[in-house]
Amino acid sequence: MTREERPLIRIVDDDPAMRSAYALMLSAEGWETAEYEDAHAFLTGDAPSRPGCVLMDYQMPGMNGLDLVREMHSRGIKLPVIFLTAHADVDLAVQTMKDGALDFLTKPADEERLLTAIGAAVERDLRAHAGIREPAVERALFDELTERELGVVRLVARGLLNREIGEALGIAEKTVQAYRAAAYRRLGVKSAAELTELLIRIGERT
Repeated sequence: MTREERPLIRIVDDDPAMRSAYALMLSAEGWETAEYEDAHAFLTGDAPSRPGCVLMDYQMPGMNGLDLVREMHSRGIKLPVIFLTAHADVDLAVQTMKDGALDFLTKPADEERLLTAIGAAVERDLRAHAGIREPAVERALFDELTERELGVVRLVARGLLNREIGEALGIAEKTVQAYRAAAYRRLGVKSAAELTELLIRIGERT
């Protein structure tokens, strides 16, 4: 794994002592870190193509954490964000989660919970870089299939041929092929084996 492929934990906080404390803790756990004093430093100094996550303070001079997340979205930066704040409230937590934050922790954050959140964030980002979709995304795509497409893919996963599926559903073999192709495109799969694996991941087939 090259340096550009190794996960990087970005720490965005205007408190230098806090940044150093988190960097020291994370380094001891084997994580590589980068420290930024504010939103501007992060936006101009970071390489967002490198996987990892962002550990972000909410209250910062200039652009606050929520505004920074929105700016990241506008720039197409998809790094998972974990918010840290000393002034937590329910409305703020809800808003940050709506705007895409992965987690919301109150300072001083419990070390075990913080490390768990970082591990989950990095795993999610590595999956995204590898082109592996989250099960929830696959579930949503599956739920968008039409009733006829659902019928076809379930029979495909049972190992039936197009001719047999047509006979079971009372439709022509060419119609089965059309529904099957449409479902494959929607789900992003290219074979019956990939389809079966997807159905297992989302709990539609065991």
